Amino acid sequence: MKNRKMPVTLALFLLLLLVSAVQVSAEESRVVNKVNTAAKVIALTFDDGDDGANIPQILQILAENNIKGTFFTTGLAAESHPELIRSIAAQGNSLGNHSFSHPYFTKLSSGQIKDELLRTDTVVNNISGQSTKPYFRPPYGDYNSAVLQAAGEAGFTNAITWSIDSLDWQGVRASEITQKILSNAFPGCIVLMHTGSGAVYTPAALPGIISSLKAMGYKIVTIPQLLTYTASAESRYVVKAGDTLWKIAAIYKVTVPQLVTANKIVNPNLIYIGQVIIIPGQSGATPEPVIPSAGSRYIVKAGDTLWKIATFYKVTVPQLVTANKIANPNLIYPNQVLIIP
Repeated sequence: MKNRKMPVTLALFLLLLLVSAVQVSAEESRVVNKVNTAAKVIALTFDDGDDGANIPQILQILAENNIKGTFFTTGLAAESHPELIRSIAAQGNSLGNHSFSHPYFTKLSSGQIKDELLRTDTVVNNISGQSTKPYFRPPYGDYNSAVLQAAGEAGFTNAITWSIDSLDWQGVRASEITQKILSNAFPGCIVLMHTGSGAVYTPAALPGIISSLKAMGYKIVTIPQLLTYTASAESRYVVKAGDTLWKIAAIYKVTVPQLVTANKIVNPNLIYIGQVIIIPGQSGATPEPVIPSAGSRYIVKAGDTLWKIATFYKVTVPQLVTANKIANPNLIYPNQVLIIP
């Protein structure tokens, strides 16, 4: 009887080993140097590897422009200026891990790599209350499969590199930094800058870079935000009351024929509440709505208020009241059709 059970037990043991091996393999960190998306988003990142001399100026510029950045700090840097790390986090910026002592990771053992990352995470977390996981930037951009495996097993599943190296650490002029970034910017790219005294012209370049990117239509985001825009083959939308294919197409910046084809819709005029619509070729991020032209109509949904609708369409409540001859602005009802002036 025991001999009959042995093969089963052995098979289960081998299966557990196989599952364990698959899990370890799956933990390898993925390298991210950009995000594939049509959305005009861009991430400004700053490596804090030493003195952090420019951090106060950088934070002030980010705050003045109402944007956030991502700071990859070393453990030694965090220990040398904890008050600046606290300021980075308090202002709503993101923190990533840049190792403890800034070594070449490919020259370290797996245990040493994990120690470098985990020591830094502990220091930063104790200072700011914010973990650096799951984002790390290998010093010098130095990595291989062994580095990615070790980092992933330590909980750092995203190795963030860059699309554009500003070379600001070389002391290049503000105009050169600006030109390098603006001439190479593209949707989903990651920009590398530095916070140390060696990047002497970075604070001077940053305001112009930000204003120019905004003028070019870019939204400046953090690394965690950028990764939400990772392109997928498709997104899905659940139809709500008042929706039409034309409205959905406008929101997601696709065409009605594309929606018809992707969803095998026989009659474009017939969609129903709760229907799941596939949006072809879209980012996983929630799109920003497109403001319709004057004279559009909106069908009131449960929970709507005139103030909410006015804010969405960038008109005023009195304009809605006048255009729709509303006697009491506080009384609107589901399925009521409102003209948007």
